[in-house]
Amino acid sequence: MTMEFDNNLPIYLQIMQYIKRQIVTGTLQAGDKIPSVRELAAELQINPNTVQRTFQELEREEVVETKRGLGRYVTSEERKIMTIKKEMAGELLERFLTGMQELGIEEKDILSIVADAVAEGKGGTTHE
Repeated sequence: MTMEFDNNLPIYLQIMQYIKRQIVTGTLQAGDKIPSVRELAAELQINPNTVQRTFQELEREEVVETKRGLGRYVTSEERKIMTIKKEMAGELLERFLTGMQELGIEEKDILSIVADAVAEGKGGTTHE
């Protein structure tokens, strides 16, 4: 895994988002083992303490669980995974709406643009 880190956001938060994204997209399945602190720190070339903090926060949020002596695993609770997916979708939608409003596009036009894009089967812009 390679990541380009944003200097404006703590690294542990960026890693949390990355892991959550892997979970909601199915790259990491419910019950899958996740890399150890040492493995992930070496892979990302970051301090193991940063990875440890990431994992502690993911455990606190019940996204991962520790099985003593076996390692950390993605939660098996499907409702938790669905909650994460909805939160991420909400954040994405908020950024989209903010961007559209900054462009001066009215609500009814936003709905029309989205409907057209969905009808065309793509997430891109429509050509008129």
